[in-house]
Amino acid sequence: MTTAADFLELLTAPGELYEKLEDNAVRCTACAHRCLVREGRRGICKVRFNRGGALYVPWGYVAGLQADPIEKKPLYHVYPGETALTFGMLGCNLHCDFCQNWLSSQVLRDPAADDSAGYVRRITPEQVVTAAQRSGAKVIASSYNEPLITTEWAVAIFKLAQQAGIECAYVSNGYATPEVLAYLRPYLSAYKVDLKTMQDKHYRQQGGVLSNVLDTIRRAYALGLWVEVVTLVVPGFNDSNEELMEAARFIASVSADIPWHVTAFHPDYRMNDRSRTPVNTLVRAAEIGEEAGLKHVYAGNIPGQTKDYENTYCPNCKALLIRRVGFMVQAYRLTEEGACPKCGTTIAGVW
Repeated sequence: MTTAADFLELLTAPGELYEKLEDNAVRCTACAHRCLVREGRRGICKVRFNRGGALYVPWGYVAGLQADPIEKKPLYHVYPGETALTFGMLGCNLHCDFCQNWLSSQVLRDPAADDSAGYVRRITPEQVVTAAQRSGAKVIASSYNEPLITTEWAVAIFKLAQQAGIECAYVSNGYATPEVLAYLRPYLSAYKVDLKTMQDKHYRQQGGVLSNVLDTIRRAYALGLWVEVVTLVVPGFNDSNEELMEAARFIASVSADIPWHVTAFHPDYRMNDRSRTPVNTLVRAAEIGEEAGLKHVYAGNIPGQTKDYENTYCPNCKALLIRRVGFMVQAYRLTEEGACPKCGTTIAGVW
């Protein structure tokens, strides 16, 4: 009987993000785990493995391919109202109890997720870009699973997308390395990072280290990528005023222009012991973000219920620039140069 691991092992190619070591071992540099992978073994992500002293990586397939409003990523300051073609593969380098996409992310780690291999569709980079052109997408985004662990495949697509005049984005947990960001930088325009918590002990419970994510946000911004940060606000996990303020202040210390999205949790995967995030919690989180000095704070996943925190306002004169309900843009008033038409203030973003 063919297992999910056997099947996915066929859809691989030699990678580039690794260092060769003695005794046919390799050191993967695609994410901050920096796995030492000995011959015949797999990294923490389970989808990058050592065969004969070479690191093999996912290649030649998608498990999800969908044209969506770019606001769904969420990216609110990258071509608002336009379409993003999003592709994803399988696997992740973390194992969050509250993962809302666990059927894709936890393949080969959780047997309950292995059926997702049945959604795999063989495809070429050329076909992905053609699909983007047919859908009228201005952006191609890698999402659904963790894109860092499938970066070589993403770059094969992004190279062609760039030639076709299409921008490229990552929707990621931010568990990156300087090497992978340098590898992506020539092709990537926008990087959405999940900042799950400001407590290192909570990050470690999900399989990561807080400092690596904070370093990624700083480094991606310093490299000139457009960065937006998302925090899924989970009751009893990261929703205290103190922790929300700490997250907001950190983002503001990198740049007050970085949009912060505070989004609603719903019970899923292994975290079914608490209720959905109340609307007033999201509004409180957004207010904390503003108090910390962030210019653009958004409250999501509860359309039409979070006061005005779906809209974009001028940070100078407070004029309404983009009105949204859910993922839909209902009014757009920025100038062609991305400025407020009332006072002329330039609004940070990719317009």
